[in-house]
Amino acid sequence: MGELDAVVRRRRMTRAFDARPVPADVLDRLVELASWAPSAGKSQGWHLVVLEGPETARFWDATLPAVRRDSFTWQRLLDAPVIALPFADPKAYVDRYAEPDKAATGLGAGAHAWPAPYWTIDASMAVMTLLLAAEDVGLGALFFGVFRGERSLRRELRVPPGLELLGAIALGYRADDTPARPGRSAGRPRRSPAEIVHRGGW
Repeated sequence: MGELDAVVRRRRMTRAFDARPVPADVLDRLVELASWAPSAGKSQGWHLVVLEGPETARFWDATLPAVRRDSFTWQRLLDAPVIALPFADPKAYVDRYAEPDKAATGLGAGAHAWPAPYWTIDASMAVMTLLLAAEDVGLGALFFGVFRGERSLRRELRVPPGLELLGAIALGYRADDTPARPGRSAGRPRRSPAEIVHRGGW
């Protein structure tokens, strides 16, 4: 196996960051690589709202009120210099598949016509590519859910209606002086190929 094998096995969700900024050209390179992820009909219906440095407070103010921060388990997560919010755009897919070369599929009729939400699938593959690209350049990253404050966050960031928020990505340099604290699921073994693959049928 080659370099990709090493990057995939090395990648972990980082929960402790130092505050050093991520250079703009590095961030742009990660996003450019993520844009190579598969995209149905090359619809490319995903977006990133990126908050850097002091702007990350806008995310935390909406999703983790100050009264809850002292008891927050991952204190050094709040030091991440970049918070990126990936959004999927269903309308981009419906519009793309209403174009002449795709119209025969019937998928241009609306989001309800799709057997699976390809906007979510494609945006998720782009996020995974970005996480791997971050590992490849020596950055830490964490993908996590936005379970509180999404409405106020959308309002604060002026996100257009109709876009689907997948979660949040914290990105930056790992905190070297913080002992690794695995997540609660870290002790669960990875399933083997024999447990995952159903050759010839279920």
